[in-house]
Amino acid sequence: MTDIDETRTVVRNDEARRYEIFVGDVMGGYTEFLPGPKGRLIFPHTEIDHAYRGRGLSGDLFEGAMADAAARGDTVEPTCPALRRWLRKNKVPGLEVMWPLWARDDVDGGGAPASP
Repeated sequence: MTDIDETRTVVRNDEARRYEIFVGDVMGGYTEFLPGPKGRLIFPHTEIDHAYRGRGLSGDLFEGAMADAAARGDTVEPTCPALRRWLRKNKVPGLEVMWPLWARDDVDGGGAPASP
């Protein structure tokens, strides 16, 4: 039987403007960020490789990325629907979230996002 390294690591890649999650030494996905006004980081998109879907990678990715953003003192603006849903269900100590007013979220059934 072959041992497969399932260790998950989240890394900030400033050059690519994204947080990446690795399973062992293979990148399983990423969430992009863009510098926004007043020192915000806008998170517009998340991608998980099809081979890793259904294994909880997005949750681990968001947990690591948001913990790092909080540690850096960044304010996060989640425009990615998956990240918005995750943030509504999970608290990250010290993280400041600037909720986009225009965002519609399936979790809320549509309309303006609820306050965190």
